[in-house]
Amino acid sequence: MTDLSHLRVDFPILHQQVHGEPLVYFDNAASSQKPRQVIAELTRYYELDNANVHRGLYELSNRATDSFEAARKKVACFIGAGSADEVIFTRGTTESINLVAQVWAAQFLKAGDVILYTGMEHHSNLVPWQLAARRTGAVLKHIPVLDDGTLDLTLLDLLLTEQAKLFACVHVSNSLGTINPVRELCAKARALGVTTLIDGAQAAGHLPVNVRDIGCDFYAFSGHKMCAPTGIGVLYGKAEVLAKMEPWHGGGEMIESVTLEASTYKAAPHRFEAGTPDIAGVIGLGAAIDYLESVGIEKIHQHGQELTAYAMQCLAELPGIRLLGPQGDRASLAAFALACAHPHDLVEFANTHGLALRGGHHCTQPLMKRFKVPGTSRASFYFYNTAAEVDRMMDILHRAVTFFS
Repeated sequence: MTDLSHLRVDFPILHQQVHGEPLVYFDNAASSQKPRQVIAELTRYYELDNANVHRGLYELSNRATDSFEAARKKVACFIGAGSADEVIFTRGTTESINLVAQVWAAQFLKAGDVILYTGMEHHSNLVPWQLAARRTGAVLKHIPVLDDGTLDLTLLDLLLTEQAKLFACVHVSNSLGTINPVRELCAKARALGVTTLIDGAQAAGHLPVNVRDIGCDFYAFSGHKMCAPTGIGVLYGKAEVLAKMEPWHGGGEMIESVTLEASTYKAAPHRFEAGTPDIAGVIGLGAAIDYLESVGIEKIHQHGQELTAYAMQCLAELPGIRLLGPQGDRASLAAFALACAHPHDLVEFANTHGLALRGGHHCTQPLMKRFKVPGTSRASFYFYNTAAEVDRMMDILHRAVTFFS
């Protein structure tokens, strides 16, 4: 197994006890931990460069602006964008998707148009499109999920047609670990003239992402799931698509000129970034990308797959367990249900032993209904997690089976 345990020294939060037991943090699909290098960069900004960006002509503002825009270039390179101007900063994946669902949808959707998504979407890639459908009269359709946790692509030709104007799809399922074939799906959509949005919240920072290779029109992800601070996210948009879109929020920074009667607006990305941005968050995101690239995304992905395979093998030995999601190639998480305990009760028991799991519907209620479970327990991993921690999890879960049975 790929050994990245030497990197744990970079994560101060991991070296503590919870309820008298060493912390095992297995809730990385919700939010990853932050290395000292990112924390130090945040401190450096606030101690030395704290000023607003783009508008000042003095040294602190110039330095802050340089760091801010350097981070935008790092993001563009990290995801393979054609230009830094295709990178829009938001508060996270949710806000990125809502930007498209409100601005793009208002301009280009009409009554009877089809919005297509999948049965495994996070609520953040469902609810915005439901709201858009209500506003525009568009029709909602979805690709069903098979028993093995993959999409039923035998129905793709029936559902993905020229009547579909928008296809929204998660890259990696936060509830199943499924890695969807987004490149092939976007190619199919592109051939039909369908605009595509990929929810990359569980993919960016965990596996290699190249938006030009994927061929999507939009790609959304969050910093806090890839070692960056909370409250910062990214919306990638193809330059030609962004150029046709109206502004979202109005205010400072996104304008070229303003009179009392009318305004003209900057080009993307600044057109979509009204007001003072999360400057420290953007700079922290740039530092996180530097850190991840120093580790190597391929190594991170390989480690995650190996650790998940080991965890799945161990979990299968628990009595009364039901494992959800693909049994082969999958992302760095294991979702399961135990016959003897509700997910919430199991997670509370684990917490008393220092193990941080996630229990519930994971913001995928339709998916839980499809699998006929109230929710699942989820162990999600990142490169700083180890096989020894999986062994500790298994010891705790065996204790839980005894306790609840």
